Amino acid sequence: MPDDPLAGFECFEYTQDGVTRPVFRDGVGPGVIVIHEVPGLHPEAIAFGRRVVDAGFTVYMPSLFGTPGKPFGWGYTLRAFPQVCIAREFTTMATDRTSPITTWLRALAATAHDDCGGPGVGAVGMCFTGGFALGMMVDDRMLAPVLSQPSLPFPVGKRRRSSVGISDNDLARVKERAARGACVLGLRFTADPAVPPARFETLRRELGDAFIAVEIDSSRGNPDAIPRWAHSVLTLDLVDDPGHPTRAALEQVLDFLRGRLLAGSADTGQAGHR
Repeated sequence: MPDDPLAGFECFEYTQDGVTRPVFRDGVGPGVIVIHEVPGLHPEAIAFGRRVVDAGFTVYMPSLFGTPGKPFGWGYTLRAFPQVCIAREFTTMATDRTSPITTWLRALAATAHDDCGGPGVGAVGMCFTGGFALGMMVDDRMLAPVLSQPSLPFPVGKRRRSSVGISDNDLARVKERAARGACVLGLRFTADPAVPPARFETLRRELGDAFIAVEIDSSRGNPDAIPRWAHSVLTLDLVDDPGHPTRAALEQVLDFLRGRLLAGSADTGQAGHR
C-alpha cells in the first residue's frame, strides 16, 4: 500500500442541497460509488476502491466522516462513532426511515452517470453505510447496489434486527424495480451481531430471488478459522488468499459490478430516471 493511500485519486468538492463534501475519484468506465465505513475513509477501504478501479470502473469515494486516509484504529473509531450517531444525516435507530444522507448520495450517483456514461452506476456501502446502496435504488440509474454488512438501524430489539433501514415508500420502489429485473447483493459474516440474520431474511422475503446473499461462516470452529467478531467483509477482515471465503466474496462483488454495468445484456429493471 503506498505511503499516501489516496495517491493517484483526484479530489474534488461535491455540493448538493448546500452540503459540500470531498470526493476522491479515479479510473475509467461506468461509475461506482464506494461508501466507506466507520471511522472514515481508511486505507483498507481505499484499497477496495482501487480494486474496483482495476476491474474497469470509475470510482467515486465520498468522505462522509473522519479524516480521509487516516488508518483504522479502535481509539479513532470510538471517537468517531458518537459524532456519527448524533448527526441528523444518519438514521441509526428508526426502522422506517431512509437516512437523509442517501439523497446526497443519489445526487452524486447521478453526477457519476452523467460524467462516465454507461448503462448506469453501482454503489458499495459498508457497515454503517451498508444499507445506503439500497436506498439509492429508488433511482433507475442504480443498477448494481452492494450491501456489505449493513448495520443500520442498530439491531436493538426484534423490529430493528429485521429492518433494512429504508422507508416503506422507498422499499416499495425497490421491490418494483426488483420485479423488473434489478438485483441486490448483500454480504455478512454469520456470527456478526451487528448484521443479524433477520435482516437478510427480510431482504429475501421482500425481494425474492432478486436478493443475492453471501453469508460467510464465522461460527465457532468454522473451517476457515474466521473469528466470531469478524465484521468488515471487503476491508478489515478480508483475507486476500485464493480460496478464502472473503476473497471469494470480493470476487463475487466485482463480478456483480461487471455483470450489471459492463455486460450490456443484463436485465436492469430500468423504467426511466427518477
